[in-house]
Amino acid sequence: MTASQSMSKLSLRDRLVTARNRTSLVERQALAHRLAEVLLAAPEVRRAATVAAYVSLGSEPGTGPLLQALRAAGKRVILPVLLPDNDLDWAVHTGDADLAPARRGLLEPVGPTLGPDAVGTADAVLVPGLAVSLDGVRLGRGGGSYDRALGRVPVGTFTCVLLHDDEVGLDVPVEPHDRRVLAAASQAGITRLRRGPTVRG
Repeated sequence: MTASQSMSKLSLRDRLVTARNRTSLVERQALAHRLAEVLLAAPEVRRAATVAAYVSLGSEPGTGPLLQALRAAGKRVILPVLLPDNDLDWAVHTGDADLAPARRGLLEPVGPTLGPDAVGTADAVLVPGLAVSLDGVRLGRGGGSYDRALGRVPVGTFTCVLLHDDEVGLDVPVEPHDRRVLAAASQAGITRLRRGPTVRG
């Protein structure tokens, strides 16, 4: 990536974070409930026995209702545990009572960890992001944690980033280490990426 591309990525990230911070609590709650509906209706999530997900932070699209719905549907849910080198370990989510504050303001499960490769056992992998291009390039926060995690996910596994509608289909600069995702979930539904024409469904 050239210096100008790197600056473009930083500029896009700053713009998207600023826009998210302007959303109201009511808007965030509505999006969180809508994302739960959208994802529970997706066939890949309906069929999944194990789902890798995460606890949303700050102005990120909320995952609270989603995590409750996944567990209510009988899914095994694994959540990330941030390691000192910014890699991700994983642990089973057993409920809100098992979450404790951790580094960078994150909430993480307190149970036994399963190892970084555990993400590869999930049937569906749901990840955070700030934007995604129509060919699956995800813009994250810049730490590289999820690119490493996605590198352990078998090809063909349903990988989906949770976003606002206007964060889907943007021109995202790509670096060699960036791992693409197959779908995006937003208020409008599931946007399929990298599989011919992009359709919402």
